[in-house]
Amino acid sequence: MALFDFLKSDFVKKQFIDILQWTEDSDGTLAWRYPMADMEIQNGGTLVVRESQMAVFVNEGQVADVFGPGTYKLTTQTLPVLTYLKNWDKLFESPFKSDVYFFSTRQQIDQKWGTPQPITIRDKDFGAVRLRAFGNYAYRVADPKLFHTEISGTREAYTVAEVDGQLRGLVLQNISNAIASSGVPFLDLAANQLMFANALSKELEPAFAKIGLKLETLTVQNLSLPEELQKLLDQKIGMGMIGNDMGKFMQYQTAQAIPQFAAAAGQAGGGGSVAGDAMGLGAGMAMGQLLAQNLQSGLGGMHAAPPQAPVAAVSIPASVATPVGISPDEVMSTLEKLADLKAKGILTQEEFDAKKAELLKKLV
Repeated sequence: MALFDFLKSDFVKKQFIDILQWTEDSDGTLAWRYPMADMEIQNGGTLVVRESQMAVFVNEGQVADVFGPGTYKLTTQTLPVLTYLKNWDKLFESPFKSDVYFFSTRQQIDQKWGTPQPITIRDKDFGAVRLRAFGNYAYRVADPKLFHTEISGTREAYTVAEVDGQLRGLVLQNISNAIASSGVPFLDLAANQLMFANALSKELEPAFAKIGLKLETLTVQNLSLPEELQKLLDQKIGMGMIGNDMGKFMQYQTAQAIPQFAAAAGQAGGGGSVAGDAMGLGAGMAMGQLLAQNLQSGLGGMHAAPPQAPVAAVSIPASVATPVGISPDEVMSTLEKLADLKAKGILTQEEFDAKKAELLKKLV
């Protein structure tokens, strides 16, 4: 009777394992070691590997076999073909002890990345550029043997949180390399965040693969540029309908600058007089040309057009410089100059009509 009670005891029951399986009870675990204690795996036992899992057997410190999703009878005859150790299958002829690790291969989604501080990158058009960016990415364990030997090791469990810092560091480290290897000017990458994300993903995939992971997706949700570079980007987007004609770009810049400088010069030159209008136009064209020339060398993705002759500044008749009286001839002369600017594309129809109306009022 005493021997029968002994055979029924928990001590004897727990010496052999009949079923090896892992039911994930929470998110965030990448690797989990089956609790062997002092137990041995029974010859003919069952290994259950669910979809989104893989199992690794480690015998005497060495990876012996990797099992994908499925149910396996652990016998010499039914072992998978893939084995890493010679005579590994012989162990199944009798109960044996081996470490079994389960790995979750499902996607670990919505992992955050970002630049805590602005980082400096090198661009072929602008030299050094400082930027801030953030987004998210998703990955999975693709090679459990490599992940076990390189990252998780013999830990009882290895979680997503423990590898998070390493992966975010890889993202930040490869931003500069992604921009350089893409061969695309930074302004074009900044204007197209999907293109930026693809370039960064291409750079990161080998780095993830080295530790047994596969990068599934990466997004760039925000890209903050220095103010001066953002202005250039806005101007380039505004010129999208004009194309790569630098001559038209310079006219566009001049026309954009005229209203601001004309208003300022008009206030300083006579509070809305013909002299103030002419001074404003001359100052606006001169400053617009200067802005266009400066931007010509810095704007990426555009090819400079042949040099054009500078637009002559509006000459101010001597009689108009001092507003003692306005004759119809002077008004007509000024209108002709404005019409010439409109014909060259420097003034828009709306701007011409507004100036024309102001001059005609002065005849009343």
